[in-house]
Amino acid sequence: MIPTDPQSFNHRTAQIHTGRLYHFIDQIPSNYEPTRPPLICLHGFPDSWFGWRHQIGPWCQQGFRVIVPDMLGYGETDMPHDASAYSTKSICNDISALLDFLAIHKAVVIGHDWGSYTAGRFALWHPDRLIALVMLSIPYVPPKEQHMSVEDMARLYPSYGYQMYFASDSSTSEIEENLVPFLGMVFRTPEKTLSWSKLDELITNKQINFTDDCLLNERELQFYVSRFQRGMRGPLSYYRTTKTRFEEEKEAQLPAHLLPNLPVLFMYGTKDDTCPPAAVRNAHKFISRLNTVALEDVGHWVMLEAQDRVASEVLRFLSSLDSSHHSRM
Repeated sequence: MIPTDPQSFNHRTAQIHTGRLYHFIDQIPSNYEPTRPPLICLHGFPDSWFGWRHQIGPWCQQGFRVIVPDMLGYGETDMPHDASAYSTKSICNDISALLDFLAIHKAVVIGHDWGSYTAGRFALWHPDRLIALVMLSIPYVPPKEQHMSVEDMARLYPSYGYQMYFASDSSTSEIEENLVPFLGMVFRTPEKTLSWSKLDELITNKQINFTDDCLLNERELQFYVSRFQRGMRGPLSYYRTTKTRFEEEKEAQLPAHLLPNLPVLFMYGTKDDTCPPAAVRNAHKFISRLNTVALEDVGHWVMLEAQDRVASEVLRFLSSLDSSHHSRM
């Protein structure tokens, strides 16, 4: 595994029983001991399995099997047209089906950004399939008692205002036509962050060289561009499921609290605007065994900005898990 070479990883595809085709990385250590918990990593927006490239190797070298799917709508995984296919209930069912395909009963689920939100919901929809949970950058929030529209959320939490643009139909074609500026603007360090208040105007501004101060080098940027050549409808559809998610969770009467015996690690950058301190504090109300790690002076892209620290903190967390969790896989 060479982080700079996507082809050096073990690529697989699976037709899972939900009917979807998933592409995923399945990295199995040469000295793999099946009693070790498998790790399944869920990326966010606008990312790829490639977002975990710096962590797959270190985790695999410590004896862990690492499974990293392209999430629905991304890369070589199916891209349904209907936005409802991207609800967290649907995505969690897909992840459960992928584990079934791999004959894995339980796993440690690790998520970043939208993947973190999805991982938290996986712990509610499929609590029997988790050994432990790792959430990066986006803290756990319980199911809402009342529906809150994207517009209402933007008014209440101004730092989430960009979600209104992503939820609009116009964002699909505008981002597709300006992929390099968009990715260059998104993958930045906190010191070089540009305001997202008027994203549509920003990404079409030809006066700005967005690749300056980008966290991705030219080769990495072009790899990401190639992943989104199929279009942005799938990735953006996650932002268009607010009402569907609310209705599904209300109908299922999902609990607010995670299982009291579930070990949870939450790691975040202290300079990440999408992770307000109040939200981090609030998560403790709903998670009994929550361990929080703050990465000082790090922004949203923790797997890039703090590559080694993320890898080592997760390994430390895994080593702390009670051996009884391993035996119940």
